[in-house]
Amino acid sequence: MPLRIRTLLSLLAAFASLLVGSCGEKSAPGIRGGTAAAASPPPVPKLVIGMEAEYPPFEFVDDKGQITGVSVEIGREIATTLGREPEFRNIKFDGLITALKTGSIDLIISSMTATDERRQSIDFSDPYVKNGLAVLVSKNSRVQKADDLKTAGSRIVVRLGTTGETWARKELPQAKLVSLDSDPACVLEVINGSVDAWIYDQISIMNHHARHPDATRALLAPLREEVWAVGLTQGQPELKAKINQTLARFRAEGGFTRLADKYLGKERDAMKAQGLPFVFELGK
Repeated sequence: MPLRIRTLLSLLAAFASLLVGSCGEKSAPGIRGGTAAAASPPPVPKLVIGMEAEYPPFEFVDDKGQITGVSVEIGREIATTLGREPEFRNIKFDGLITALKTGSIDLIISSMTATDERRQSIDFSDPYVKNGLAVLVSKNSRVQKADDLKTAGSRIVVRLGTTGETWARKELPQAKLVSLDSDPACVLEVINGSVDAWIYDQISIMNHHARHPDATRALLAPLREEVWAVGLTQGQPELKAKINQTLARFRAEGGFTRLADKYLGKERDAMKAQGLPFVFELGK
């Protein structure tokens, strides 16, 4: 073989060897001089929060079909603290505790009153709202004050699974209770005069009266005071501590004042006008 051809073949072989080595370095991560493939970041774990999105301005579905409101903003704060991605699920109120206990959701933030009865099956954070049970009556109802509800034969409408239902069953044993599963149905019973009163929380009573001012009256003096809190499964002290820290920080930073300005301005003014403490004023 001529020298020139042998030299050319040797150069080609050397070049091929360099190409193989170079490719090997590029495909092998962690080797000096090679380029490792960028690793995908792990997905952010979800924080699934259950609520019945039928209670504006705390939790409701907006015009774009998104769940929004005070409770959603509180949920986002908690999710940020935990380093998790919030996901909100719209669940009927009387199914929320079951969803929590079966692991379908991680938290309940749904204007839920922290009661001793509920504490038997789930745990609660520190309160973030102080509310009370109030009364909605028709314009021409005989009921002028809470004591009038104790008259034998009174007909009272209540929402299923609420503290209004629990209170009425305990405190008004002589009343005829009508248990329904939605706010509009309860309001309609009042407007039509089919019942003497509806027992529900102050904010709801206030808002429904505002929607029907010519047909209803609102008796806002609380039948009893209640607090709302975040619901979580029992036996999670670290999670509970982090939720409580978030609520305390958010309050100290003026977060609840901002939520009141954004969502509850009319309600705050109405309660102030009647000499009642606003729902975010826990110490009063």
